[in-house]
Amino acid sequence: MSKLSLFPPTLEGKSVEEKRQEIKKYFNNSFDLFEKLFELLKDDDVFYKKSEPTRHPMIFYFGHTATFFINKLLLMKIITQRINPEFESLFAIGVDEMSWDDMDQSNYSWPEVKEVREYRNQVRTLVNSLIDTLEFSLPITQESPMWIILMGIEHERIHIETSSVLHRQMPIEFIKEVESFSLCEYAAKNIKNEMITIEASYVELGKSKTHNLYGWDNEYGGYSEDIKEFQVSKYLVSNGEFLEFVQSNGYEKEEFWSDEGKEFLKRSGAKHPHFWIQTEKGFNYRTLSRVIPLPLNWPVDVNALAAEAFCNFKSQLEGKNYTLPSEAEYMAIYNQSNLKDVPELHESSANINFYHYASSCPVDQFSFSLKNGSVIYDLIGNVWQWSRTPIRGFEGFEPHTAYDDFSTPTFDEKHALILGSSFASTGNLIMKHSRYAFRRHFFQHAGFRYVISQNKEDDENIYETDELVSQYCEFQYGKSHFGVENFAIACAKVAQKYAINKEKALDLGCATGRATFELAKYFNEVEGIDFSVRFVGVGTKLQEDGKISFQVKQEGEIVEEKTLTIEELGYETLKEKVSFWQGDACNLKPRFEGYDLILATNLIDRLYNPKLFLEDVPKRLNKDGILIITSPYTWQEESTQKELWLGGYYDEQGKEVSTLESLKQILKDQFELVGVEDLEFVIPETKRKYQHTISEASIWRKI
Repeated sequence: MSKLSLFPPTLEGKSVEEKRQEIKKYFNNSFDLFEKLFELLKDDDVFYKKSEPTRHPMIFYFGHTATFFINKLLLMKIITQRINPEFESLFAIGVDEMSWDDMDQSNYSWPEVKEVREYRNQVRTLVNSLIDTLEFSLPITQESPMWIILMGIEHERIHIETSSVLHRQMPIEFIKEVESFSLCEYAAKNIKNEMITIEASYVELGKSKTHNLYGWDNEYGGYSEDIKEFQVSKYLVSNGEFLEFVQSNGYEKEEFWSDEGKEFLKRSGAKHPHFWIQTEKGFNYRTLSRVIPLPLNWPVDVNALAAEAFCNFKSQLEGKNYTLPSEAEYMAIYNQSNLKDVPELHESSANINFYHYASSCPVDQFSFSLKNGSVIYDLIGNVWQWSRTPIRGFEGFEPHTAYDDFSTPTFDEKHALILGSSFASTGNLIMKHSRYAFRRHFFQHAGFRYVISQNKEDDENIYETDELVSQYCEFQYGKSHFGVENFAIACAKVAQKYAINKEKALDLGCATGRATFELAKYFNEVEGIDFSVRFVGVGTKLQEDGKISFQVKQEGEIVEEKTLTIEELGYETLKEKVSFWQGDACNLKPRFEGYDLILATNLIDRLYNPKLFLEDVPKRLNKDGILIITSPYTWQEESTQKELWLGGYYDEQGKEVSTLESLKQILKDQFELVGVEDLEFVIPETKRKYQHTISEASIWRKI
């Protein structure tokens, strides 16, 4: 049998044509491996079952990775046509437990598995064709169209692993064994752990944009720390070592658990690790495709909350201060080993990349020598290792235009970094600089090791440092300037004036959400939708946490830090009436309908296909529903291809074409134009520089 999983290609090389073939081979291997994984499901009926109550049925994940390719290629204007608009909306969003993920299954009508298989084949054909024909040069940079192909591949690689976790959570009667995914057959008695010393060192995290391997946005930039000498466990915590905590009723003793951990216990009713199965004779253990007797010398699989609780238990037991390692401490260990990065790394040295097994294995099987003569096991591989570090952007962090919500939603102090990869990690996940984080209650193929350390974590950074998002926060929530009324408030007043019925409204292109809250003063239910999670997250944070914090640029590097509370804004009684979602205005999910008003704010001239939006919007509105389109009509080719502009150009006869006239032509059969107003707005850029713009608001009634 051919190798199950290939290593990723580098970004450099001497021949573009050779690199095409390398990427093509890697892409098809990723697609094949992902589909092979779904052969574990016993039959097609299982695709419609959930393995975990807070997640979608498996059919969603089967379609998700293919639609990702199309949505990103379309966003970056590498392609201009969708393959299946319905699928590319249905399968687009809903992977993490974010408030803007719609998990209400009554809002979904899942297609047949054979239809999704055929769709995946269509996507495979298209991507292979693009790899053959796209123009690019070496080295591949983030501006290259081939970077987007690599982004899609690495995204699928992530879901190879995360989907395998969901398969592992599926009841065993719905799973069958697949020959390609062989389990480790060796287990023995527990291994006694011990501590080894890691020397003090100066650690630099992050990588440059000239690095020779693909990276996600959170990997770039820099962070440095002087690490004091510390001690770390030689082995990952094994099932046998963790068994003492379980037998001591550790899951029932709240003193070991954080407040978040107590909530997890209350919600889940857990008495032992998730993949342990209690029997009359003791515990069994759930692997990807089989239930076996508990292998005491394999690493335990737990979430971060249980890992923290174990450290507290061990600390009390031994009178020492055990904790999870930090990201910087882990890198100190990595740097003091002789471990090589991809592609020089050889898979035989660790339980990674499905090279040895499709399961964990004994914690004393793969050793790594340190420069001080010590030996540590499973520095990488076997299972991921929870850290005590919340994921944050490094200094110089910039989200990639094509996927600006890959990292930023996780910069919420609620997502802990996992370190070192697992048996199911492939591609970017096994690289030295990779950074992945999950909510602390999530289950992955993840366990932990512990440290005794005097190194401290940085204090929480509560301020939004994304410059564009901060600018919009100040624009929407800041004070007015030069006598011009706050734009969000002004738009809501126009909506209130023209709306006939006031049950349900949609704020489309809601940005940071001010108009969504303002509309809730007049409507019983308001939904805010924006393409960017970076923006949606602000309104959500205000709603859920009761405050938002951001930085306002004053002069050069000088910023003013601001915090606004929901009480100061007067929205504390409105928060139950609003909800925020991520969505594409040109391809909204079917459930977004039944509105009495749709406010499309400064949106029309930033859509990749504004006519698609205008053709779709009538079915979202009730009869007599009001559509308000505001825009300064600043058409630009970087947002909308010129042939799709609605105005701002000369036609073939040399006649000026205005956006309003085009709107009249497109909407005339289903809408009556009932008003046109000018709405000014001012966006502060610095303390002494402002944008002053006049937006035209056209108000349409559905007939």
